[in-house]
Amino acid sequence: MGSHTRNALTVKSIAASKAAKLRDGGGLWLVTKGGGRYWIFSYTFAGLRREMGIGPLHTVGLADARQAAEDARALVRRGLDPIVARRDEQADTPNLITFGAYADSFVDAAVKAGRWRGAKTEARWRNLFENHAKPIRAKTIASIKTKDVISVLNPIWGERQETAEKLREAIERVLDAAKVEGHRAGENPASWKGNLEHAMHKPNQLTATAHHAAMPHADLPAFMRKLAEIGGVGARALELCILTACRSGEVRGAVWSEIDFRDKVWIIPAERTKPGKEHRVPLSPQAASLLLKMRDQAVNDFVFPGVRDKKSLSDMSLAKALTSAGGGAFTVHGMRSAFRDWATEVAHAPREIAEAALAHAVGDTVERSYARSDALERRRKLMREWAAYVYKFKLDGDMKATISDR
Repeated sequence: MGSHTRNALTVKSIAASKAAKLRDGGGLWLVTKGGGRYWIFSYTFAGLRREMGIGPLHTVGLADARQAAEDARALVRRGLDPIVARRDEQADTPNLITFGAYADSFVDAAVKAGRWRGAKTEARWRNLFENHAKPIRAKTIASIKTKDVISVLNPIWGERQETAEKLREAIERVLDAAKVEGHRAGENPASWKGNLEHAMHKPNQLTATAHHAAMPHADLPAFMRKLAEIGGVGARALELCILTACRSGEVRGAVWSEIDFRDKVWIIPAERTKPGKEHRVPLSPQAASLLLKMRDQAVNDFVFPGVRDKKSLSDMSLAKALTSAGGGAFTVHGMRSAFRDWATEVAHAPREIAEAALAHAVGDTVERSYARSDALERRRKLMREWAAYVYKFKLDGDMKATISDR
């Protein structure tokens, strides 16, 4: 059950310490997870070591955590497992479970199941629930209504739109899970379609995505000519970003073992993609040529090495190249939007192929079938057309010469 020494911590010592794990004694610990600090009670039951979450430090003080730990110890002495006892109690009184407690347990379960790739995702979810959803944390999960959801979205809606939309999605998922577990009934008050869409109109696309401002695809050929004149690794990384329509982080973190020059494909492993699934990127002749030139000057495993030894290129390097080539009003990420617009307006590519090229999560049955096969050869044709488009000049002869020279 842990050390017999109890009450080792004080409010002041907690505030002064930056240690990842602090022991109060008797199985009570304060641990740091994803940027937040949480109480856990560690105990042995039926010969097995178990840990029970008590709650975050900002809502559960030292005295309350000690009382919760003492209550748990009493259950163990009576031959009861505190985790099972709490689960049974919550099942009998679902209306008493607060949104905050349930949201925290939802994140804990996701982390334990390994559903997220890293600490950043966990930290983002905890921040959403602990800070942005703070006004509804004390409300019971069964009592959350549409007006409550709107109350936490309104302060950042239109100001920090991406965060606001992620918050809405996170609340929706938690409330869905609570309904499945029998803690609430009825429609989900955080759902968008047929519900919040009528009360909270999204800002226009330009405002909502100002941080991902996209260059019009018609301007890309002229931009690419200027970019070709910019020296440095950052400019070449940006060029590959545009040619492959990949995310900046995927390009900056690329290593040579991911590049298959024989089959002209770049295989990005699941742990480096946003959806958490392997993404095969067909390489156009121009993209392959660019990579070959980078390989000739390779200094380490990174395709685009940073200034520091064995470090990848910084995101600022791409942004700097973008500005140097006259694209300062736009963003690197916005280049993916430019590709998506071109795929629809110029190439008339099927939606599922364009979405697969961007490694976007897809929805309906047809799109999911493409996601399973990933339609590599159809995407290869699309990326060849894209390369020809962005490198074109006014004269066909110039365009052919440029492409063949690369």
